[in-house]
Amino acid sequence: MNALMTRGSLFDDLFRDIAPGFYIRPLHGDSLPTPSQIKIDVKENPDAFTVQAEIPGVPKEAIHVAVDGDMVTLRAEIKQQDSTNEGERVLRSERYYGEVSRSFRLANEIDQSKAKARYDNGVLTLTLPKKTELDSAQRLTIE
Repeated sequence: MNALMTRGSLFDDLFRDIAPGFYIRPLHGDSLPTPSQIKIDVKENPDAFTVQAEIPGVPKEAIHVAVDGDMVTLRAEIKQQDSTNEGERVLRSERYYGEVSRSFRLANEIDQSKAKARYDNGVLTLTLPKKTELDSAQRLTIE
């Protein structure tokens, strides 16, 4: 089994030397980001978390944020296509579509009704207020 793994590694090195990036990148434009390429900063204060995520080149309509308890999921749909002008003849057209997502947990549950999101210059900023203990525990009245 070890010999097979080494043989695969040899071919990977060969293809990387002959045509670097040919098998991993689209033929034009930027490659699709990987989840680790969505860089995030998380800051905490006593009342809320502030999350900043770098998602450049994606329109805000293609960014989706989901909050479920203490789990935050960021998802971006990336579409790239070639454009043509009137009077041009298309000889070859390439496009790609992809989706990237990243999820992480926070130390406290989030109050979804007060959460806010803003997208400006490729940076998504989330303000995620912490759920207070009174919100999660219901007090019963004694009759």
